[in-house]
Amino acid sequence: MEICLRKAVTLGESHLYTCRPINDPGAFNIPLDILEEIFLNLPAHKVVCVCRLVCHHWKDVADNESLWRQRCRREGYNLHESSKVPSDWRFFYFMCKKRRNLIKNPRGEDEFKDWTIVRNGGDGWRVEKPIALHPNAEVQTNFVTSFRMCTKSQLIDLVNEGYSQAFMDEVQPHIKSNYKDLGRIHFKIYFMTDPQLNALQTLAFKLITQMAMSYNLNLCKEIPYTRWMIHVFKDYGPGVRYVYFEHGGKDSVFWAGWYGIRLTETSIELCPALDKQNY
Repeated sequence: MEICLRKAVTLGESHLYTCRPINDPGAFNIPLDILEEIFLNLPAHKVVCVCRLVCHHWKDVADNESLWRQRCRREGYNLHESSKVPSDWRFFYFMCKKRRNLIKNPRGEDEFKDWTIVRNGGDGWRVEKPIALHPNAEVQTNFVTSFRMCTKSQLIDLVNEGYSQAFMDEVQPHIKSNYKDLGRIHFKIYFMTDPQLNALQTLAFKLITQMAMSYNLNLCKEIPYTRWMIHVFKDYGPGVRYVYFEHGGKDSVFWAGWYGIRLTETSIELCPALDKQNY
């Protein structure tokens, strides 16, 4: 039985390979620097799920911290602070690669699934179609509030989302919140070690920000969805395991029905590396 180690020549549809018997002890004995360079040019999941299983030598290279540091450098995943260095660069790489919105159902496409209604004043929350075309054509719904205060929340379990405790404590990735809104906003974010702890009884339940903002509603009617709020939290210290997010508002002129703020595209992201878009 033979195994193909590398493609030597490609001529049209003819492929020539260098082959050696699989039971040859030198079959997989590729120089370290060459093997690492090969791995750096393969999809990361192939390195972990395929190449790593070939032999002990390949496993050692696939597990080597220098490989994943180099991969991060080549793909632009740079640390926010040199003092916050991950102990597992492979994990850091995949957390950067898999960065995503941790808010479920951010546009209201599934009505209020995954949201907890905290306050449902006036005629309550409602999901409607946008009053004007959204810059993102995929956005076809938004949440709307009424003439009394309406707020809703989500609790994000970071460990369940794949962020290990060691990673959160060592790297303390920036936590980025952004959303599109129309109207007066009430917005809260809590970083928590335990969702059962009372905010008034322990510092572990840490209020990071609470804001109420307003601006020219006439301008918003002319240029809908121009307000894109972004907040970035950092240096929050070790121990964070949950993020509690709550937002809402009300109609400032107290009309019956649903004329309050409109919210859509809400997101919470963990940003382990410097953001390429410079938030």
